Amino acid sequence: MSIFAGKDTRLLVQGITGQEGSYHTARCIDYGTKVVAGVTPGKGGQVFEDKIPVYDTVKQGVDETKANTSLVFVPPPFAAEAIIEAVDAGIETVICITEGIPVSDSIKVCEYVNRSGSRLIGPNCPGIISPIDKVKAGIMPGHVYAPGRVGVVSRSGTLTYEAVGQLTPLGIGQSTCVGIGGDPVSGSDFVDMLGLFEKDDATDAIVMIGEIGGTKEQEAAEFIQSNVSKPVISLIVGQTAPPGRRMGHAGAIITGTAALAASKVKSLEKAGALIVPSPADIGTTTKEALSQI
Repeated sequence: MSIFAGKDTRLLVQGITGQEGSYHTARCIDYGTKVVAGVTPGKGGQVFEDKIPVYDTVKQGVDETKANTSLVFVPPPFAAEAIIEAVDAGIETVICITEGIPVSDSIKVCEYVNRSGSRLIGPNCPGIISPIDKVKAGIMPGHVYAPGRVGVVSRSGTLTYEAVGQLTPLGIGQSTCVGIGGDPVSGSDFVDMLGLFEKDDATDAIVMIGEIGGTKEQEAAEFIQSNVSKPVISLIVGQTAPPGRRMGHAGAIITGTAALAASKVKSLEKAGALIVPSPADIGTTTKEALSQI
């Protein structure tokens, strides 16, 4: 079992004929993902790599292939509309890779998805990968992942790869890895993922990578204290970031004391999370936590 991506995942790619969409779709197929359809308006009837039918609309693709998950590679001005189209077609999980979506669009689309009962991962995220089920719906480098029993959730795509790059050589495999995205407004947060990992029989421990900006990590700490029994190993990056300056992600900006790394670390420590002292220590800290289970 894994969260979001598993053996029953039937992936539809929105923007499959674009440069990024076509490249990463091929990598998802190589990893083992069951890609059943693609969507590019005006290019319906084409076939991707001689086997994946391309449709003009998501509804056509869902009706024909029973797709249940969508991966979005649509330019920022049209991404919100693409997400809504996927939800309206009955897609259960929408994973939006697109970066640079206007905040006003993100607010509108997140509210729409929340009312629908579907799930949005992202925007501006690397996606989801389940090494135990050999399913990838995203842009992460599949070769660094290995099947195992540690769940990973991160606001940063690059640090997700760094974490796994340390875990795998230590023999610590992963159940599911989720990048929730670094934008100020996102479809899913740490609390959502922690709850799912807590219920997941295939996950024994959780690596959570946060960063400066906002209060998502403090909300996660409150949730951990009352609702999570599994070990949580947490890294908060940006401890030397100057106030008021955006660092990488749109959401990584210190606008008050709650947004400071020190405030987040304090909250997580109080909740019982094991704090990773630096990005170089993710693997060794996780190994230490697992040895105490």
